[in-house]
Amino acid sequence: MAEPFTIYKVAILYMLDRSGFPLTNMKISSFFLERDYTDYFRVQEALGGLEDAGLIRSAFTRSNAQYSITDEGRATLDLQMDKMTAGIAEDVRKFLSDNEAALRQENSMRADYYKTTGPDYAVRLQLLSGKKRELDLTLLVRSKKQAEAVCANWKNQNEEVYMYLMDILLK
Repeated sequence: MAEPFTIYKVAILYMLDRSGFPLTNMKISSFFLERDYTDYFRVQEALGGLEDAGLIRSAFTRSNAQYSITDEGRATLDLQMDKMTAGIAEDVRKFLSDNEAALRQENSMRADYYKTTGPDYAVRLQLLSGKKRELDLTLLVRSKKQAEAVCANWKNQNEEVYMYLMDILLK
């Protein structure tokens, strides 16, 4: 049997491959922690090692990192799949199945902000359907506090905002 750290890496690759879309650091970590497979620091070490090797890539927002598997990661997974136990593979499949709706919802809307060269902050809001962008909107706000509020509210009200914009613009 492979050493545990190798199994964690293969499990992460398997999880990212099976999900079909990026997963947040928080979701990947919670999978391992809820099952007492390992601790948070080992998960972070595994993610860092996979990223350094070019097997996964990350995209960062203010709230979390999202990871996706690369082509090299898929090739490595094919070669290393035998190192993961059937039980862990089943746990991954069950985790993805049980959380599919929440994972898709989490992945379908994005909100981030950044400081502009002037005194403002730019807030970028996105609504995705698979790989297709249904809405990609950037707003300028006056303060970091406003930027944070817009991002937080987008998570709860993105559908209402989208429908409102469509109603107004299609009149």
